[in-house]
Amino acid sequence: MEAAVRTRELTKRYGRTTAVDRLSLTVDSGQVYGLVGPNGAGKTTFFRLILGLVKAGGGEARIFGAPAGSGEGLRRTGAIVESPAYYPFLSGRDNLRVLADYAGIDRSRIAEALERVGLTDRAGDAAGRYSLGMRQRLALAGAFMKGPDLYLLDEPTNGLDPQGISAMRDVIRTLVRDGATVLLSSHLLAEVEQVCDRIGIIHHGRLLAEESLADIKGPGALLVRAVPLEKARAIAERVLGAGRVALRDDLLELAEAQDRSAELNRELVLAGVEVSELRPQARSLEQAFLQLTGEATLAESVGTR
Repeated sequence: MEAAVRTRELTKRYGRTTAVDRLSLTVDSGQVYGLVGPNGAGKTTFFRLILGLVKAGGGEARIFGAPAGSGEGLRRTGAIVESPAYYPFLSGRDNLRVLADYAGIDRSRIAEALERVGLTDRAGDAAGRYSLGMRQRLALAGAFMKGPDLYLLDEPTNGLDPQGISAMRDVIRTLVRDGATVLLSSHLLAEVEQVCDRIGIIHHGRLLAEESLADIKGPGALLVRAVPLEKARAIAERVLGAGRVALRDDLLELAEAQDRSAELNRELVLAGVEVSELRPQARSLEQAFLQLTGEATLAESVGTR
């Protein structure tokens, strides 16, 4: 099956700034692919490149085998890039009518699109009175009308309340169940972790990792509660190495040690240490992200672009 999106050495420079640096990635059909990265990593520029909104300085991008920006690729794509803009004096429904007429889409699809995003009751209101979250949902309705094979969603939960974020998560899952492919960017790593099959992490325009969610998170830590704790720590350092053992409150946190839990438990018991708890802890996407990017805190590193 042809990949939904495939790029090879894709590059874009603005003067001396390299926004996208030889980026090669593949989004397979039928999956939810999450693109995450620090502020200014190049996520939005990447979306513009594969839509043909800006011209690449090198490399290539294809959508279902068609060149980026070509009519063939765009016909199969629905997209939201940055903040959606509409005629503020027209109602949400009338804005979709304008979009449908311009794109050659049957107006009969408007009602279903509005219902899917939960805007039916407010469709008659002027778009200028919509909140940011409502404008985001109206943009999604515009993408739904097209019935595309590929959805490109740049920060799709931007401006949504918790209920709206949950609803968006359900919509994305439904799209994939119906046979579509979703490529999204987000700074809400917990949301990415819940909905995505595959993750791409970019930093300074470069792709640092592209793997399944499970592989990119990697092995988690092993948590051990034991008495006496210092003796347990010394044994764990002997078995695993000092660099993999840390104290967390009244627990030992042992990095990448889940496959050695039986061995460690045996050594502790033989040494007379009382082990009351020994459990694995999965590494979060946020932890993997911060390790790969070398950032100190998520708040410092992640933005909405």
